[in-house]
Formats: sequence, structure tokens, C-alpha cells
Amino acid sequence: MEIIPAIDIKDGKCVRLLQGDYDQVTVFSDDPVEMALRWESEGSEYLHIVDLDGAKSGNTSNYDVIENICRATNTRIQVGGGIRSLRVAKNYTDVGVDRLILGTVAVDSPPKLATIMESVGKESVIVSVDARSGIVALDGWTRTSQIQAADLVSDMFSLGVIRCMYTDIDRDGTLSTPNFDAISNLVNMSKVNVIAAGGISSLDSILRLARLGVEAAIVGRAIYTGHVDLKEALNAINKIR
Repeated sequence: MEIIPAIDIKDGKCVRLLQGDYDQVTVFSDDPVEMALRWESEGSEYLHIVDLDGAKSGNTSNYDVIENICRATNTRIQVGGGIRSLRVAKNYTDVGVDRLILGTVAVDSPPKLATIMESVGKESVIVSVDARSGIVALDGWTRTSQIQAADLVSDMFSLGVIRCMYTDIDRDGTLSTPNFDAISNLVNMSKVNVIAAGGISSLDSILRLARLGVEAAIVGRAIYTGHVDLKEALNAINKIR
């Protein structure tokens, strides 16, 4: 299992939201590039970057910041937030982004999702399944759909998607625990690779996710507050691989 540090960008700064609420923002750094270099120096081989402004508006508001991270680091990078067209997808892959995280477009326009996957390859696409009380939320978690998270994962598999990222919005940024039951259900019922996010607050949580069989765990607020030591967590995971 991979441990992937999260860098969420809003107004050009590295921030964390509480339960996806854009009015509850904690700024952890004015320089996201500096944060990326820090996580790389601590041993991370992958970075998870989200353009929060883009997720909400559909625009790539922080594209320049993300491009600078790509140029400054040697890590593999996955990016989400506002990627709703092939043009934007290609812009990101052209500057070195390894994987694209697609959420809203996957639900609203499966043909666009198929076009992007055909262009960049299935390995380069992650479908984001962001759920509040089991129901998928879109547009930076500001719009609630009528779709159950498990149903969306099944639908995505039928479209050829091989990797989904599940986030329990109610737990995201809370430093509580991941929704282990929901994550376990997705791992067991689907044939896609599952990436888990939301609520991770300790090394024990990370190790439990590894035992559930997830492909990767996205760690956000916990590494910024010191609840999780990234080096220690990476070493612990390496020992059980």
C-alpha cells in the first residue's frame, strides 16, 4: 500500500478544509511548492494535489502552482479539481502529472470520461467517489447527487475504470477515523483498485487500511498537525509489503 501526502490548494495556498466546508479553512503554508518538497524529502514517492478552487468552479484556478510543483519535484503526482475536459486533462499530463482524478465529469458526462481515458490511458485516471452519508457529492462537494457510492464504483468499473478514490466527506479533516466499513465493502465488492481518504489520524488507521487491501491511503491534516509522522508511517508500511 502507498501512503500519499495530500496538498490541497486554495487561493494559491496549502490548506485543509473541515468536512469539505469552504468556510472552515486552515492555512498550513503560503507556499505549496515548499510543502511538496518537504514531503518528498521525507520519503514520499507520490503526491496527491487538489485544486479546491477548481473543484468548486470547474476552472483550473491553481494550474500554475501545480505546474511549479511538477517542475520542482521528482515525485509522481496525481491531480484533481476542475478537470472536466480533455484539454485540461492533456494540459496536466503535458507538464508531468502522472494520474488525473476525475469526479464531477465522471458522473455528469461518462462519454467525456471515456474520451479522457482513451486519450491518456486507463492507468492515468482515478475516479473520485466522494460521499456524504453514502451519497456521492459533486462540484467540490457542494452538490449532492442521488447516487450511492457503491453504485458509482460499480458503474465506473463497467466503463473500464480501474482505480477509484473513496472519501468520506463527514470524516475528512476531522482527525477521527476512516469509514472502515464502507472502505472494506468497496474493496470486497468491486474489482477496481481502491484508494482511501478521509479521517486518517494515526499510524494505526493507516495500518488497518493496509490490512483491508486498499491500494493507497491519502493522508492530509494528520501529517500537517503531527498526528502522523510521515517518515515513520512510510517505514512501517515498507516493513509489511
